[in-house]
Amino acid sequence: MKPIPYKVAIAEPAVADLRRRLDATRYPPDLDNERGTYGVRRDWLEALIDYWRGDFDWRAQEAAINAYPQFMVEIDGVPIHFVHVRGEGAACKPLILSHGWPWTFWDYRGCIDRLTRPSAHGGRAEDAYDVVVPSLPGYGFSPLARSGIDVARIAQLWVRLMRDVLGYPRFGAVGGDWGSFITGQLGHAHAEHMIGVYMTMVAVPGMDVVESSRSSPFAPDEQWMPARVAEVQKSGLAHFIPQSYEPQTLAYMLTDSPAGMAAWIWGRRLKWSDCGGDILSVYSADFLCTLASIYWFNCSMATSLRLYFETFGKGWPPRAHDRMPVIEAPTGYGVFPKDLAFLPRKLVEETTNLKRWSVMPRGGHFAPAEQPDLVVDEVRAFFADLD
Repeated sequence: MKPIPYKVAIAEPAVADLRRRLDATRYPPDLDNERGTYGVRRDWLEALIDYWRGDFDWRAQEAAINAYPQFMVEIDGVPIHFVHVRGEGAACKPLILSHGWPWTFWDYRGCIDRLTRPSAHGGRAEDAYDVVVPSLPGYGFSPLARSGIDVARIAQLWVRLMRDVLGYPRFGAVGGDWGSFITGQLGHAHAEHMIGVYMTMVAVPGMDVVESSRSSPFAPDEQWMPARVAEVQKSGLAHFIPQSYEPQTLAYMLTDSPAGMAAWIWGRRLKWSDCGGDILSVYSADFLCTLASIYWFNCSMATSLRLYFETFGKGWPPRAHDRMPVIEAPTGYGVFPKDLAFLPRKLVEETTNLKRWSVMPRGGHFAPAEQPDLVVDEVRAFFADLD
C-alpha cells in the first residue's frame, strides 16, 4: 500500500464541455419565489451560473489545489485520494480531517495552513500538526470502486491509511457532517488508535441524531437548538429522504445538468451556513464554483449519494460494542449555531468521554470552510493536552 503522488489534471475537453453545458442551461419559470419559498431562486442561481461559465478560472483553482502534496493509495481495493502536509514543528501530532456532503476535501483548505504552519498565522511552530485530508470514497478524487461502503467501513479505512500507509500508530481525528459520524466511529470502535476525536457537528455512534434533536430534553439555555432544527427541517428532509432511499434516480438529474447539480449543492450552502441569506458573505464565488467543479468533473455526485443509502437506507447504523461511554476516546464538540442537528450536553456527557464542549459564537454546518480560524483554535485547544 504505497501511496503514489497525485496531481489534479482535468482534460481541456472536459472543461470546454462544462462551459458548453452551462451556456445551454434551460431555466424554469420561478413564479412568486422572491423569498425562496419554493426553493432556490432563479435570479440568485443564474448570477452564480453566469460567473461559473464566464469569469471562473478552473485552471487557477486547479493550481491552488496542486500546491498541496496529494497522493493516491488503494486500501483493500478502495482507492483513496488524500492531502498530506507535514507540520513545521519537530514532533507534530497527526490529525485526519474528514469532510461531509456536499463538501469536498477542499473545505479544509483554510485550516490546513493554519494547523501545519502556525508561525505564518501568528502562532508558534511548536503548535503545528501533521495533517491528512482524504476525499471520502466516491467523493472528489476518490472514485467509488465498490458498493457497501458505509461510515463504519470508512473509519476502518482511515485507521489503515493513518497506521499502515502513513505510519501513525495513534492519531487525532476531526470531522463535520459525515466527517462527524466517521470521527465519532473512530473514537467508538477504534479508540486504541486515537489521541482524541473532535467534531463540529454533534454525533454519537448508534444514536439517531435527527430524531434526538427533536425529542431530547434540552436544558433551558439550549432551547435554541431544537428551534434551529425545526427551522431547517424541511430542507433537511428534502435532501435526506431521496438521497437515502433512491440515490441513483436522483443522480441522473444531478449528473446530466451542471446547473441543476449546482442548484442542489449551493442551495444547501445557502440554507445551512451562517450567512444571513448572503452566501457570498461567507464563501467566495470561486470557492463555490470550485466545489461544484470538483463534483462535476469527477461525476461524483452519483457516487457521493451512495453513502446515504449505505449508512441510513438500511436503518440507523448499530454500535460496534455496548460499553459505556459509547465514545471512549477523549471527545470534543464545537456546537455551531446554524448547524442542523444537536444533542443536549447532559446526554453527550453520559455517552462520551467528553473533554471539551464549546458553543460557538457563529458558524453553520460547514464550519471549517465558514470559520476556519474558530475551528483551528478549537482543535488546538482540544488536542493541546492530549497524548
